[in-house]
Amino acid sequence: MSSCPHVSPAGILCVADQCHGLCELALNYHLLTDELLLALSTERHVHLEHLRIDVVSENRGQVQFHTIKRSSWEAMVRHSPKFSLVMYFFLYEDEFGPFFCDELPVTHLYFGRSVSKEVLGRVGMTCPRLVELVVCANGLRPLDEELIRIAERCQHLSAIGLGECEVSCSAFVEFVKMCGRRLSQLSIMEEVLVPDHKYGLDDIHWEVSKHLGRVWFPDMMPTW
Repeated sequence: MSSCPHVSPAGILCVADQCHGLCELALNYHLLTDELLLALSTERHVHLEHLRIDVVSENRGQVQFHTIKRSSWEAMVRHSPKFSLVMYFFLYEDEFGPFFCDELPVTHLYFGRSVSKEVLGRVGMTCPRLVELVVCANGLRPLDEELIRIAERCQHLSAIGLGECEVSCSAFVEFVKMCGRRLSQLSIMEEVLVPDHKYGLDDIHWEVSKHLGRVWFPDMMPTW
């Protein structure tokens, strides 16, 4: 349903009412409303296991994104406490205003375009259920504080991937130390890591491997 332009929230509810085995749902964000979440939270025979939301902006400034109330998400969690909320963001940096302002039960979060330090800082404050985080790009401002905040507050985080970002080696080691062996997936490009007074690129893998409990090396760009 995420790619169908003619589906309405009422149509989704009709499907949920008739399909008693419905456990997965994928939507474009413009179809998501408080009323839809509250209705799904009252369907006794529907207990979603997987909800995917695509938040896409193709033309900057032409789409006004709405905010979903925290109470609507809380109702969804009470109804289906183990459901996974997967969100893909393809927005421009100045379009994140309505998002991550209040607690959000997202478990898997993917940023397909550049995202600011400020937004990533808000992720650490508002996404306590986060399991996986992938950041395609950020820019040239180090994400040290943001990563540490995410490690402190996102106690279920077990997978992270960083693309065109910057993180000091010391902050990265501290992040891994705080998350420990629950980090089952750690995909970091070598270019992301910035050597500092404590760690260089030649020895950081030893320290990270120690805290992960397995051998780890940063990903490397192919030379061809």
